[in-house]
Amino acid sequence: MAILDCGPAPVGTISADPARRINRIPVYRVMPTNITIHTETADETREVGRTIGEAASPGDIYLLTGPLGAGKTCLTQGIARGLGAPGYARSPTFVLVTRYQGRLTIHHADLYRIDHAAEAWDLGLEDIMAAGEEVLIVEWADRAAEIFPADALWIGLDYAADGSPAACEVIPDADGSVPSRHRISISNAPERYAALLSQLTRHFSSAAPGQNS
Repeated sequence: MAILDCGPAPVGTISADPARRINRIPVYRVMPTNITIHTETADETREVGRTIGEAASPGDIYLLTGPLGAGKTCLTQGIARGLGAPGYARSPTFVLVTRYQGRLTIHHADLYRIDHAAEAWDLGLEDIMAAGEEVLIVEWADRAAEIFPADALWIGLDYAADGSPAACEVIPDADGSVPSRHRISISNAPERYAALLSQLTRHFSSAAPGQNS
């Protein structure tokens, strides 16, 4: 089961699986700028990413942070799916930047192996951001935080809320990967992503079909 926390408004508890969603839909006085989603499987993490990708606009910048195995590449795969890119996005650790074509061009960068923020400029990220016509997803973005604009969206990923590592389960996801527990957090989202946060809140707070509101 997945949990969605929204702030500063009251918290709603829901499941990312429509068949298991809890019928609690938060009523917000203002649209929250902070949300945290807890997912139980890789597919649920990709579903969050897919929702982000479907709402993506030219010039959007998604900056992903978190430890190894926290779900950064999983989320990226979902974003690429939501943008209509075929196949699975892979972590570009050795290539550093990979490009995918969906309804918008997607640049997927991985800064894990850089030693200094200045090295990120050599990857051409400045030109991508300045053009404002494509989508940029950066894993390990905190290694060059100072190069990114104020209107980028920071997304923090970590292990389950109870601090336990990724769960080892016998039953794999549909693509054969082992399910894992992720925590996906967005804090202080810039105004340009208000519609995305609204969509995430609506999507993951919907009651299951047949339940009363």
